[in-house]
Amino acid sequence: MTGKDSKKTTINGHISGLHRSLFARLRGYFLAGILVTAPISITLYLTYVFLTFIDSRVAQLIPQEYYPSTAVPGIGLLIAIFFFILIGWFARNFLGRLVIRISEYFVHRMPVIRTLYGGIKQIFETIMATQSQAFREVVMLEYPRRGVWSIGFVTGQSEGEVQRTTEEDTVNVFVPTTPNPTSGYLLFVPKKELKYLEMTVEEAAKLIVSAGIITPPDRKTGAVVKGEKGKKK
Repeated sequence: MTGKDSKKTTINGHISGLHRSLFARLRGYFLAGILVTAPISITLYLTYVFLTFIDSRVAQLIPQEYYPSTAVPGIGLLIAIFFFILIGWFARNFLGRLVIRISEYFVHRMPVIRTLYGGIKQIFETIMATQSQAFREVVMLEYPRRGVWSIGFVTGQSEGEVQRTTEEDTVNVFVPTTPNPTSGYLLFVPKKELKYLEMTVEEAAKLIVSAGIITPPDRKTGAVVKGEKGKKK
């Protein structure tokens, strides 16, 4: 190979390397663009779908002549919030309490409806009570077997027959599934077998939904783990 051919080969290799470098940079920019725009775009889209859904349902309950024809997305949600506030104000008055008691009197005498109503009411009262600690603490427990750990949420202290039939102090723990945390398992776990974590419920939910990809930082060591490095400045 002559010197001229060798020089030509070197130039071609250099150009090929520049092309690969340029492609790698463009690919990196493209992926970064997706990571930046995808979360906010999906969030805005889901918010729009939710507001549109609420608006369509509220519009069906209000006569057309009273509902704004050029309503912006979210007007139905504002109407619904005002409606619930109005109902809450009415329920705290003497007349409202009397109407509720009469309604519950008839509901409690319906064989199937009373069971369904009683269960749903108790769940909402437990979750919305200001003194309730439901879903405020994150724990780790060995489940489904010894040596394998799962993330769970404390929903309360075990009471009644469940606590009476156990020998130890027992806690109600909800163990969600991945990637859908709305389904899961209710476990009654001895308190001494739980490891309470410092991460928030929101951080634990991200960990579960992402199947472990997004891991919150360790607050005791200050270490930033994979999935959080890009967020820490």
